[in-house]
Amino acid sequence: MDKAIPSKLCGRPFDGADLERIRREIVSANPPLRSQIAREVCLALEWTDALGRPKLMSARVGLLRLHRAGLIELPAPSRGNGNGRALVRGPDVWPEPVPEGGTVGQLSGLRLEAVQDKRASRLWNGLIDRYHYLGYTPLPGAQLRYLIACDHGVLGAIGFGAAAWKVAARDHWIGWEAPCRETHLGRVLNNARFLILPWVQVKNLASKVLALAAARIPEDFAARYGERVVLLETFVEIPRHRGTCYRAANWRHLGETTGRGKCDRTHRAALPRKAVYVYPLAADFRSALGVAA
Repeated sequence: MDKAIPSKLCGRPFDGADLERIRREIVSANPPLRSQIAREVCLALEWTDALGRPKLMSARVGLLRLHRAGLIELPAPSRGNGNGRALVRGPDVWPEPVPEGGTVGQLSGLRLEAVQDKRASRLWNGLIDRYHYLGYTPLPGAQLRYLIACDHGVLGAIGFGAAAWKVAARDHWIGWEAPCRETHLGRVLNNARFLILPWVQVKNLASKVLALAAARIPEDFAARYGERVVLLETFVEIPRHRGTCYRAANWRHLGETTGRGKCDRTHRAALPRKAVYVYPLAADFRSALGVAA
């Protein structure tokens, strides 16, 4: 007897027929690699974005969930280091740790450089893995990554990925019920990683970077995915961080998470609590998220 089949997978309807299609693609995959299976599944299930491109990241997340639930059997990952984390290939040349101080107004050529090629991707991944306290894991779903740079070199990195599936404080503030959230969640983007390199001590830099990101994300996201993103969110671990830069950049504090996490089955708060912040990118964001004015 089959195990319980989810009614939704990564926000899209899912049933037994979809599961059988996935199983067939796993058997026929050539080469038998997870990346190839994800690509074929996207084609078989017409799992594409607004521009007609396969949603490869979402497909890989969904396939892994089915694999862990015992509903499918994926081939062993082609890359890994034995502890469940992906191997990170850093850049060929690391940035020189040149101290940077003063104020953000004194920086020459402050900018965000979109990660668009392998060189930039390896640098972004490597910096996050080496200097961010959470380390590197692939960002989920639709995503945008930027290197923070000035005329003197690289100052840090910032990345945005798919929004959290369910957050009580956020959903209540928006006015979402479950069906509405499931339909419109793709228009919310999560600031999952934010790094200012440890030798950079520039006053007000972090809040300025957040402002630069908010100004260009709507256009960058639409160009890449053909959809409109209208709200940013982030989660600041308490008490490790105070969220000062988000407040300074006019992000709104909505409350705190319970510390249970999406995989909690014991109903015990085992994870660190996090402060929930949001930043609307459009005046009509609630309407765009399916909530009547």
